[in-house]
Amino acid sequence: MRIDEIIATRKPTFSVEFFPPKTAEATEQLYTTAKALEYLEPDFVSVTYGAGGGTRDGTVEITRALKDDFGFETMAHLSCVGETTEGLAETLDRIAAAGIENVFALRGDPPGNEGPFVRTDGGLGSAAELAAFIAAGWNFSLGGACFPEVHPEAPDLETDLAYLKTKVESGAGFLITQLFFDNQVYFDFVRAARSRGIEVPILAGVIPVASFAQTKRICSLCDATIPAPLEAAFEAAGGDPEREFELGVAFAAQQCAELLIAGAPGIHFYALNRAPATRAVLGALRASRPWERTRGDAGTLAGSGDELGH
Repeated sequence: MRIDEIIATRKPTFSVEFFPPKTAEATEQLYTTAKALEYLEPDFVSVTYGAGGGTRDGTVEITRALKDDFGFETMAHLSCVGETTEGLAETLDRIAAAGIENVFALRGDPPGNEGPFVRTDGGLGSAAELAAFIAAGWNFSLGGACFPEVHPEAPDLETDLAYLKTKVESGAGFLITQLFFDNQVYFDFVRAARSRGIEVPILAGVIPVASFAQTKRICSLCDATIPAPLEAAFEAAGGDPEREFELGVAFAAQQCAELLIAGAPGIHFYALNRAPATRAVLGALRASRPWERTRGDAGTLAGSGDELGH
């Protein structure tokens, strides 16, 4: 099923992001995680893209396996890094042949974030160009990324939103945010996007913290801010894994509940291929159903003028 249709008919949506493993052991871990999350019935799962070789081929294979073997609706990520249009077309044909209906179009960054992005000869230079390329030749539901704290390469929010609008006009039918911890950042970003005519649904990207050290590394790579009170709380845990896990789950559950009460159309969990934290948060949300207490600004956050159903 197409994700744009899922978002339009299931309110809110819950989704999980995986990355393609590099070893047999890591592959087994991913499938164990998928099995552990299966009973919570995420609306879709996505698999990130290993550019420039590496795990690139694994993206399609893992996405197909999650669809065929576990019954998940799936979305394959695709980026421009190191790719010609011929290579991209070949990958898109493989995705379509696998019965996958959804693609997440990204520009991508060089492996290891080494240096600035450089367009490959015969390739594409932006996510907007990739979305337009896909929309012109394939019938996928297309998603795109957005950055509540502004893309690291954008000089300001206005420039970032102007580019984001071109991405949507090129074919992105929904957006998923980079991870964030301060919900006001998301609320302000969505309202700014709406004021500039970006009306597609904007799903909130959330990471349930299981390891604070790992999360700090991730945030440093994507320029995501950890609020000072949250950082202080994790520092007070003294590196104890159990205390960090409990704090991470409690914070993420509260964060997601507030987002859903305010009318966010969905939560996209960055699970890091492990189940316990995401399973705990999603299980709590399924049980407490905070979206049934939606505030009056639901239509603005949901996008396309849609109010959340009750």
